[in-house]
Amino acid sequence: MQLLLKSIDSSDACIYAEIRTRIPETISWDYDFEPAGSTPLSFTCKSAALKEAIDDVEWPGSSIQITLQPSPPSVNFMGEGHGYLQIDFMYYVNTDLLTAFHCDRLVSHRYRYKFLRATTANLPSSVTKDNRGSKLTIGRGGMLKVQHLVSVARSTNTHPYINSAGYHQPSRIAYIEFFVKPEADNDDS
Repeated sequence: MQLLLKSIDSSDACIYAEIRTRIPETISWDYDFEPAGSTPLSFTCKSAALKEAIDDVEWPGSSIQITLQPSPPSVNFMGEGHGYLQIDFMYYVNTDLLTAFHCDRLVSHRYRYKFLRATTANLPSSVTKDNRGSKLTIGRGGMLKVQHLVSVARSTNTHPYINSAGYHQPSRIAYIEFFVKPEADNDDS
């Protein structure tokens, strides 16, 4: 429940900063991510392609509908405004773009554009350049979890970290996660 940052200015000086990342009493149970059934509803795509798709379907003040369909296996992003724009990621057409797909039923939810955009807006350029991948999972109630795979490397320019055997530590892999609630449906259908 905390983030501890350590800055090493020289071999004998360290600065520590502690940031509380979450206060348990204020977390709403609405944000508890649970799978939507026994088969996970998820897909993995290239990070740059996800960012471009979300940027392209923008309509000011609108929402984006994300649809997963099992046959043919595909993901559809659709934005509406003064018209509409639709982008399809077909699983078997381009496996380099859509690298994994798990869906056993048709699923469709709408998400506010500004919240989806926030999941990709400040991705480090290294994430989109390396194009490692982003995984999107739809949970119970349409909750969307967006995970970006990032490489966390130690800086070699100013303070190389060398372990006791004299070897440089390799970079580590980590996920940056975002959660986006779907828009509430206004109709009873």
